[in-house]
This record gives sequence, structure tokens and C-alpha cells, in this order.
Amino acid sequence: MAHIHASAVVHPGARLAADVEVGPFCVIGEHVEVGAGTRFGPHCVVEGHTTIGARNVFHGSSHIGCAPQDKKYAGEPTRLTIGDDNTVFQFVTISTGTAQDDGLTALGDDNWIMAYVHLAHDCRLGSHIILANNATLAGHVHLGDWVFLGGFTTVHQFCKIGPHAMTAFTAAVTQDVPPFVTAAGNRAAPAGINSEGLRRRGFTSEQITEIKRAYKTLYREGLSYEEAVAKITERAEACPELHAFVSFFPTATRGLIR
Repeated sequence: MAHIHASAVVHPGARLAADVEVGPFCVIGEHVEVGAGTRFGPHCVVEGHTTIGARNVFHGSSHIGCAPQDKKYAGEPTRLTIGDDNTVFQFVTISTGTAQDDGLTALGDDNWIMAYVHLAHDCRLGSHIILANNATLAGHVHLGDWVFLGGFTTVHQFCKIGPHAMTAFTAAVTQDVPPFVTAAGNRAAPAGINSEGLRRRGFTSEQITEIKRAYKTLYREGLSYEEAVAKITERAEACPELHAFVSFFPTATRGLIR
């Protein structure tokens, strides 16, 4: 049996692994499935068609699987999936998807979601992401692996942020952010690459230099977007680290930050 505090309310239909811990005054809904080793602090609410993997930690008063804040939502059984080893801090809200998209909000593994973060409907997050306090994602936002969003960052709906990108404190992102790029300001503009983050993840000095060169091609050489993409694509044949740029460009639908 899961370790459920006497004051918690867990629907009989919920499926919890044997060692799940449910803290005081939590509420777990009927269509929730939770994997081994996951823990919920006090006053957490988990509802909707929500599947949570193993070894996740939800601190107090997080609200997971809540209904989308979308007036078109009409109660469809849309879903939320969360992978393994994520840490979710106090007062985080994560919505399920909507029928207007694929009906799914999804988080990968080993993400660090700090207090008061909001993840809206249909967001797709990779793994190893850090979202600092009060970061807010509108609907349909996609984040690649290893993204870091500074505190109070806001991201407009349908934006995509590539792997290893980061934002500065209070950045307002209204267009797509390429991989490795640092975005800053309101509205967010490119401010170099995430060099320190890349070093921490084991990128070599040579690889970082090639990424900086690609950044300059995209933003500093006065090329058209098409010319810059072609040049980076050609360079990627000899520099595998640039493949992240090449695979990102076709997915960018809101235009890149400039």
C-alpha cells in the first residue's frame, strides 16, 4: 500500500505504486497514475488524466493536471504525462492538454521546476530543464533539453526554445529562441550563447567556438535568414554540435528572436 496521510483524499480509481508517499491534505483524482518512489508534500492536488513516472518530488501546494485555462476547453479527457526524477516546488501549476492540439502536455525527466511556475496546456518540455521562480509558459510552448529559464521569464504561446538555450531574468519571449542562444530583455533579443552552461555540460572549447561562430553567422554577419541557415547547415557537416541548429530551423514557426 502507498503511504497515504490520514487527511489526504485519494480516489479509489487512482493507481499509485506501493511506495508512493502522499502528504497531509493532498487530493489525488480518479484518473491519476503515479510511479514508484514519487512523493507529494502537503496540500498537493493531482487531477485530470495524469500519468507521473518514478522518483518525482512534488513540494507543497503544487496543482498538477489542472484544467486548461482555455475558453475552448469543454471538459475533454486530455492528458498530462510527467517522466522520472523531476522536482516540482511550491505552488507550481501544470495543465493538461487541449483538443485543439494533440491533447497532451508532457514533461521529460530530471527537470527542476521552481516555485510559482506555470506550465499551460499543450506545453512540451524535454529533460534536464531548469525553470526558475515564476517562469510562465503560455499554451503550446516547446522547450528542448537543458533549457534554463530565468526568474519571471514569460513565453508567448506557440514559441519554441531550442536545447541548451537560456533566458535572463524577466525575459519576455515572443519568438522562437535557437539552440544555445541566450535571450534577454522585453521583448527578448539574442545576447550571445550560453557558454557557461555548455562548459558545465562537457562541451569542449573547440565545440563552443564553433557554436559562437554559428551564432555570429545567424546574427552578426548581415546575412539573410536563408543565407545564414545555408551556411550553418554546410558547416554542420564537419561540426556535429551544429546539428541542433539545423534540426531546429525547420520547426521555427514564429520567427527567430532578432
